[in-house]
Amino acid sequence: MLKKSFILISIICTLLLQLFYAQEQGQQKKEDQQKVNLLLNETTDGDYLLAIEKVGEVLQSAYINAEFTADVYLVFGDISQTDKNMDIILRSIKAANLNVRNQQMYYTVLQQIKKKLDDQSKFINKQDSIQNKIQERITALGKDKTILAFAKDSMRQKQFAKELLSLGEHYKKTTGLLSENAKLLNEKKRIILDNKTAIFYALQTVEERLQKSEIDLIKKEYPLLWKTETSVAKSNLPTNFTEKIEVEKDVTLYYLSQIIGGLVIISILMLMLALYINANLRYLRKAGYLKNLEKLNFSFLNQGAFVPVLVLGLHIIILYNLSAPAVLTTLLHLTLLVSVCFLFRQNWQKNSMHNWLFLIVLFSVFSFISLFVPVSFLERSIFILINIGAIYYIIKQLKNSDNNLFKLSFFRWAGFFFVCFCAFSIIFNIFGRVSLSHTLSLTATAALTQVIALSVLLKIIIEIILLQIYRTRVQRGVTTIFDHKSLSDNLKTPFIMITGYMWFVVTASNLNVWNGIREAITSMLSHPISIGSFTFTMGSVILFFALIWMAHLLQKYVAYFFGEIEDEDEENINKRQHSRLLIIRLILLIGGYLLAVLASGIPLDKISIIIGALGVGVGLGLQGIVSNFVSGVILIFDRAIRIGDIIELNSQRGRVKSMDLRTTKINAPNGSEIIIPNGSLLSQNITNWTYTNNLKQVEISFSLIGNTTPEDINKIIHKAMAAVPLVEHSRSCQIYYNSLSKDNFGILVKFWCSIYRTEEVISDTKQSLFTHFETDGIEATI
Repeated sequence: MLKKSFILISIICTLLLQLFYAQEQGQQKKEDQQKVNLLLNETTDGDYLLAIEKVGEVLQSAYINAEFTADVYLVFGDISQTDKNMDIILRSIKAANLNVRNQQMYYTVLQQIKKKLDDQSKFINKQDSIQNKIQERITALGKDKTILAFAKDSMRQKQFAKELLSLGEHYKKTTGLLSENAKLLNEKKRIILDNKTAIFYALQTVEERLQKSEIDLIKKEYPLLWKTETSVAKSNLPTNFTEKIEVEKDVTLYYLSQIIGGLVIISILMLMLALYINANLRYLRKAGYLKNLEKLNFSFLNQGAFVPVLVLGLHIIILYNLSAPAVLTTLLHLTLLVSVCFLFRQNWQKNSMHNWLFLIVLFSVFSFISLFVPVSFLERSIFILINIGAIYYIIKQLKNSDNNLFKLSFFRWAGFFFVCFCAFSIIFNIFGRVSLSHTLSLTATAALTQVIALSVLLKIIIEIILLQIYRTRVQRGVTTIFDHKSLSDNLKTPFIMITGYMWFVVTASNLNVWNGIREAITSMLSHPISIGSFTFTMGSVILFFALIWMAHLLQKYVAYFFGEIEDEDEENINKRQHSRLLIIRLILLIGGYLLAVLASGIPLDKISIIIGALGVGVGLGLQGIVSNFVSGVILIFDRAIRIGDIIELNSQRGRVKSMDLRTTKINAPNGSEIIIPNGSLLSQNITNWTYTNNLKQVEISFSLIGNTTPEDINKIIHKAMAAVPLVEHSRSCQIYYNSLSKDNFGILVKFWCSIYRTEEVISDTKQSLFTHFETDGIEATI
């Protein structure tokens, strides 16, 4: 009973609430109608004109804002181009063979397209949002009270019929544009969505193939060689071959279109380098010293700059495009090998040239079979026979002591590497691992040829540096051949590390393991390590020391680019340039250390702790080191002592060979090298014989016996001094008579000469004086 009463009360309450709400709604409508009527009565013609102008301005502004700008149409074109590129990539993925390098390229390209599609989607959504806001502004006009009142006032509508007609045209125009834009944006959204879906499934396919190549590659792909079907469906071979060529061409052209910007930049840089080398060669040819390049052991640059620069550029392009299509990579390698062959056309014997041509042909055959020839019993058999022939030929050449090419130790190691890989290729081919067999054979040939190509690259880089040094020295008037062998040995160390890294990267990439190695190294280097509250990574530590090493390397070798070397026999040394170089070295060191600290990510509060610890160390026992360092900085900027100066300190005399931040090295006349802390140079008195100039006054004492007069003696002395070219004739010599008697004279002659050649000038002058006095019949004792 209580339950029924409760239900009845609830129904009554609901009916009362609905009745009350209906009354409220009716009251609200009545009030709104009254407001509109009141507005109709109170609104003037001016108010309606203002409302019409407002609507016109909104429609005009909406039309202008709704129009797509140039960047929108560029994105539309990019979307269309992406759609075409997607067709090429998807068709290539379906039709291409399981070449791992191509699969890696597909994966990289698909990731790039995926990112581009995300960017395009964000841009289209942003434009869609802009169009919606414009539509909302137009819709908001219908809520304006004046416009509502005008819509119900038929008399005023007739009054402003002309203005309303114009507004109608604007409205149709604007809404039409918004409608077209909405359709266009929706169409682009659909294309992007379809491409994203296709990208998703394509990435899955490529990832599965790559996983097979990395994990399942050593598993059996084909039956054992003796169980393979020996018949080949010949009818399909031409069609498959033509289709493969077409697919490879399309994907290569697509890849080239994506990297064209980088290729243009590399081409411009290589062109500038070629022009720079040609300018140096022309200068030496004009000065008549071009043949001296042979004395510097030049092999390539003296033949011209084009081919060496091409070799350098090809190495950079190959390293820059590790994920390029297999056809493009093969063409780049072939171009590089042919360029190296052209470089050695005058230096290699016929036997070495034949060996190189054999390697080029072998690389071409392996590449062609891997790319275009379908796997069959015949293909596998031919591939095994080629590998056997290659192994036999390389072993035979390694045993040949007369072969100059295979005498090189690094090339012999590469030959051993080649033989092992080809042997493994034969084994894997027999047991059905055909893809791995192709990869090993191609990698073996590429690794063997890359050794020579990279050694050529190393030689070209050394020759470029030596050319710059010699050209600068000739420009300064120093034409003597410097010790280029020791200099080349010093320069080789860092460049051998670089070329070794390039060889490893290219070889690992050909083996399809470089991506895995790079990811493993990146993961290891980026793993955080915590010691107390301090967290760092191995990558930041290695980067810190690498930047410091590079700073020291640059400050050590920067002088070579200005033609400066440690040449103690060089008389006309450019002291100003040496001073500038010292400042440059100081800047490189300080900049390198600061960059190392910033790049390693060491927190500034930790640096302050280190600086505090260094302050304590300085206070306890590093005063001498800091004093020498500060003294070195002062000497660099004060320039009281410069490289090449002849100085005397504590009865020790010699020529300043080098100046570092901590010490100064002096070459003594007896050949010893004196190392003096910079603090000692500033705290003691130093005699600098060459502070102003390189001249030194020397004197010669001698006696004469003969019938002559002082006037005749003076004439003979001046004549004898004029015959010595090393005497400084701009300053006249001084003649002093120590003793005078009949037919007996004691004479002292003082004159100026270069301090670097004092002993030589004194000897030549004594000979000249003796000869001239003897010619005039006067006995001289010098």
